[in-house]
Amino acid sequence: MLCFEGNININVNLENISVHKNMLLLTSPESIIEVKDITSGPVDFYTLFISREFMRDINLDVNILSTIPRPRDGRRIPCIEISEGDAALFRHYFELLHHNTTRNRDDIYVRSITRCIIAALCYQLIQSARDRADADISGEESAPTRSRRNTYVDDFISLLHLHHRSQRAVSFYASKLFISPKYLSLLIKKATGKSAAQMIDEFVILEAKNLLRFSGKNIQQIAYELNFPNQSSFGKYFKHLTGMSPSEYQRT
Repeated sequence: MLCFEGNININVNLENISVHKNMLLLTSPESIIEVKDITSGPVDFYTLFISREFMRDINLDVNILSTIPRPRDGRRIPCIEISEGDAALFRHYFELLHHNTTRNRDDIYVRSITRCIIAALCYQLIQSARDRADADISGEESAPTRSRRNTYVDDFISLLHLHHRSQRAVSFYASKLFISPKYLSLLIKKATGKSAAQMIDEFVILEAKNLLRFSGKNIQQIAYELNFPNQSSFGKYFKHLTGMSPSEYQRT
């Protein structure tokens, strides 16, 4: 996401972020994104969503995002202010992409052109983010590296993306990280202010809300998709954490 004007408050993987003019936000595929609020007045921003499959198609390594230095304020999500010049450059990329995909749909080369534009845009965005992040931490660290604690937190979030539909036990994630559940909970609490169990529950509830509102599936199907033994147990879990039943949520 790149904002050119206005202010947008969003939640990315349970982290609240305020995006304003000339701010660049980079997230990995499968991130859970929820728009919380858009300020009144003019708002101008572009978003580009790319799947892991498409990233492989254009030979872009998704792991390159993890090489961007962590922001000084401790955020897990790279959200960086860029220059007016970079913002103008990226607008040209987005406009070129829009032009190519809307006016040349029958052109036999449209897919190849689109792939090249997106590949160039992605690398330019990542380069700009790295340059700004490196400048922000210049002089503070001789060799910018993530701490082991931050690595555990990032790996936990990645595992949540992959397994939150089927696994809700802290012990499962701790075993994947080769640490104890108690130590994992301590690390997550220090980094986010929430326990590992809370993080898991919040991921599951966000997924459940999306499925209830947008999937077109009935509650029983959603319960099974989220690995609950039956609709009743899913309903109790959902109501305990949200204060309303799944059917009540669908009607809101």
